[in-house]
Amino acid sequence: MKADRPVEPTRAYTSRELFGRFWRDYLRPHIPLLALAFVVMLIEGSTLGMLSYMLEPLFDQVFQPGGSGGLIWVGGAILALFVVRAATSIIGRRLTSQVNLQSAGDMQTTLVRHMLTLDTSFFQTNPPGSLIERVQGDTLASTTATIMVFSGVSRDLVSLIGLFVVALMIDPLWTAAALIGAPLLLLPTFFVRRYLYRKVILSREQAGLRATRLDEIFHGIQAVKLNRMETYQSHRFQRIIETIVRAEVKAATARAAMPALVDVITGIGFFAVLMLGGSEVAEGKRTVGEFMSFFTAMALTFQPIRRLSDLAGLWQVGRGSLVRIFSIFDTESKSTRPAQSRSKPAPGAPEIRFEAVTFGYPDRPVLNGLTFTAEAGKVTALVGRSGAGKSTVFQLIAALVEPQSGRILIGGVDVRDLSLSDQRILLATVLQDSALFDETLHENLILGRTGLEPARIEKALADAEVASFVAALPLGLETPAGTRGSALSGGQRQRIAIARALLADAPVLLLDEATSALVSMPSCTRHNCVTDPFAPSLAGLASVA
Repeated sequence: MKADRPVEPTRAYTSRELFGRFWRDYLRPHIPLLALAFVVMLIEGSTLGMLSYMLEPLFDQVFQPGGSGGLIWVGGAILALFVVRAATSIIGRRLTSQVNLQSAGDMQTTLVRHMLTLDTSFFQTNPPGSLIERVQGDTLASTTATIMVFSGVSRDLVSLIGLFVVALMIDPLWTAAALIGAPLLLLPTFFVRRYLYRKVILSREQAGLRATRLDEIFHGIQAVKLNRMETYQSHRFQRIIETIVRAEVKAATARAAMPALVDVITGIGFFAVLMLGGSEVAEGKRTVGEFMSFFTAMALTFQPIRRLSDLAGLWQVGRGSLVRIFSIFDTESKSTRPAQSRSKPAPGAPEIRFEAVTFGYPDRPVLNGLTFTAEAGKVTALVGRSGAGKSTVFQLIAALVEPQSGRILIGGVDVRDLSLSDQRILLATVLQDSALFDETLHENLILGRTGLEPARIEKALADAEVASFVAALPLGLETPAGTRGSALSGGQRQRIAIARALLADAPVLLLDEATSALVSMPSCTRHNCVTDPFAPSLAGLASVA
């Protein structure tokens, strides 16, 4: 089974550093909303302490002979507390949800923008599904976990402080008795945190593998069906799902362990308070109202403590995703090209020259001291067996890979003095695998360029012999191409790609077996296209005026 090969972290990340980077890059722009949410959650959290405090006068004054006159005031105050709590709960969750989704969207946008700057080798060693999962799953998991930690600390910590203040005001000794079992939480928390982090990382990596497997199945559905691989692919997918389920169940169990331990500790505390405080009330040393107020305060700490104990586990979820995301952000392009070209070729058709160029992949050498010249204004054809390096030559010209030694000159200028953008603007390319975008044919032709005159588009369509089959489509150029151009035949995809290259009007035209799916070559003599579509190992390069 093809493994998900995650981007290795460039260095270790501490929790403080991860949260600091996340705050600086993605939460700081939302400080006004976060500040408002913080205030709202402070109000929400304070209502619990106020509620427990109101119980003392309720029992000691209102529930006494002659105290019914204050019932409406105490009851109204308690009702008002619940109304305030409900309103602040809605507003707080609305604000935190907005910050969560906006920060996740910002992270997704910047992550994709950064990925697009990385070298081709990065995408060769990281499957699409793994990268998709980082952009979709990890960003949302990290922001959700971080925002929940923020909101939990804001709301629940204030609740606990308020409740403990009430408890301490009533009796510090009772409060100490209620917390007698708290130290028992320290050691289990340490081990659960490390265990949970490992399971989160495993689950996220397997989620990337799941996305990769689905991508390969759905995009290769014809091969799956023609080779009767339905059962085989189903079993492979099932094994991935089983691994994810096991990891998720173990992670859920680890996260549930801390709140469960809190339940035990809380039970010990309640028992100690009942033994100590109950006897004092029975002896008349304390009033029923004091005990009920204290007991309610301790009871109301139950849920905040449970939620706060779960935050440690929740942070491990966010931490695991942030490590995977920042590992990509810390991956840099290996290109040494200047941001601005130090020199540029003269206008017109440039000569392309390879001088003793050497290049190889980690598992095999490809080019060894290659030297040749593609003269300006002429067609240069590269012929050789599969794997001889024809496509590698094109990748070198297009700056998708860099030579390991030697040099490449375009128009007399060493490509190392050209920016990547300036080099690629000289080129129009047509590949054998003419994958189209899931847009209309028109969008696949213009690729976002504006200002193209209709006559120019029509000329390119005619030269590439696209007009003939487009005219037969009900929607013409507005026909959707389908995923990777699946709505068209192989030959139609290649003709669209050729027309797209002609519209680029670049001085260099690269054809990498670009007509292998065509019965006849499009009429593009004036563009110096390769004219032998029947040579299966023919690649061509035309430098045209």
